[in-house]
Amino acid sequence: MFHAAVGPCVRKRSKPASVSVPRHAVKFKEVRLYLVERKMGSSRRSFLSQLARSKGFIVDDILSDDITHVVSEDSRASSLWAWLKGCGLKNLSKMQVLHISWFTESMRVGMPAPVENRHVIQDAFEVLAENYKFSDNKSSCLVFSRAASVLKSLPWTVQSIEATQGLPCLREHTKAVMEEILQFGHSFEVERTLSSERYQTLKLFTSVFGVGPKTAEKWYHRGLRSFRDILAEPSIQLNRMQQSGFLYYGDISRVVTKAEAQALGNIIDEAVRLITSDAVTALTGGFRRGKEYGHDVDFIVTTHEVGKEEFVLRHIIDCFKKQGIVLYCDYQASTFHMSKLPCQSFEAMDYYAKCFLILRLEASQVDGGLTCDEGDNRGWRAVRVDLVSPPMDRYAFALLGWTGSTQFDRDLRRFARFERKMTLDNHTLYDTTKGEFLTARSEEDIFAHLGLEYIEPWQRNA
Repeated sequence: MFHAAVGPCVRKRSKPASVSVPRHAVKFKEVRLYLVERKMGSSRRSFLSQLARSKGFIVDDILSDDITHVVSEDSRASSLWAWLKGCGLKNLSKMQVLHISWFTESMRVGMPAPVENRHVIQDAFEVLAENYKFSDNKSSCLVFSRAASVLKSLPWTVQSIEATQGLPCLREHTKAVMEEILQFGHSFEVERTLSSERYQTLKLFTSVFGVGPKTAEKWYHRGLRSFRDILAEPSIQLNRMQQSGFLYYGDISRVVTKAEAQALGNIIDEAVRLITSDAVTALTGGFRRGKEYGHDVDFIVTTHEVGKEEFVLRHIIDCFKKQGIVLYCDYQASTFHMSKLPCQSFEAMDYYAKCFLILRLEASQVDGGLTCDEGDNRGWRAVRVDLVSPPMDRYAFALLGWTGSTQFDRDLRRFARFERKMTLDNHTLYDTTKGEFLTARSEEDIFAHLGLEYIEPWQRNA
């Protein structure tokens, strides 16, 4: 379940140790990793290699028979294995060929995670969920997303379909896919999906900032199959967001590191301090959940001064423009009003003032420098940044919602609705039985209202 890998095949070498010289103490001498650059990109591969080495792993930059674990960002096994078989490896049958999810789990626990069927099954579910999303089949997308989340949280190995009895969110279709993988080692449905021209094209198009599944589907039905096709088609009028998405595609499709996110936080703090000492800023999203990298950076910016939060957000944007670091800006004014609450949709976008940005980040502003491709000497990169500004009395709800993960938010809101007869969203918690809104000054207050123990952000990655 991996896409084709493109990179140098095995090279003869007399001294394997000379290829990878760890700068950190080696803890796992029996494990030697090779990260496939295809899809991952050279800068992300370099960052992940450094991360693994810092945790005691050996990572080689050249594929050889000494490798024990091959890790790929993509998901199509057939083409990856075809590439590996063409590299002249004698030890291929003994290598573990794994998806990035295994690597991520290993980094999280700080040691090589057991290689289990659930990694393969989880990846299969995520592929099918994405394919249903492309088809606007929300119910099936949700079924497979939830099933993937359940498998991700399991502390034990899935060895048989019987072992999954009693687990939530596993339906007939998901169990059929699971059983196929347990029996044959892969899912024929997933293989068909990954080899589908439609899936591959929509996945490519939706990787562009500002291009959603519906637009991608429209372009696909017009016979367009590549970025070149889109940009050469005179009848297609790209909006500003899409124009910026193509213009800065190389940068904003590349991983953002925690150091880069923290640097952006410093820039925001400096802008806020110019106007008020009463502001509150919070890094949210995956970085608040403890992730080392992401694809964009989300911040909440507000103030204790009632009604001034939107003014603070506009000031930050003006400050960025004066600094010349705004490459794209889409400001959306607040439409928040208590009369619109409670929302009836789990997926509704919140009503707060927000701004979707692409900012220019200088290498000098980042501790350890930027992630950049080899040969990129610009000294800066473009980064996607989202700012949201709720009123202070809505801060706890916004912080919970913007921290994620998406699946965690869905599950918590379903729990609130079906187990507690309450409606939870980014704005409020409403008790439908009592007909009243519940106040919360912190996330802990929200969990207490729901009768749950507080769940730390790093535990919300399912």
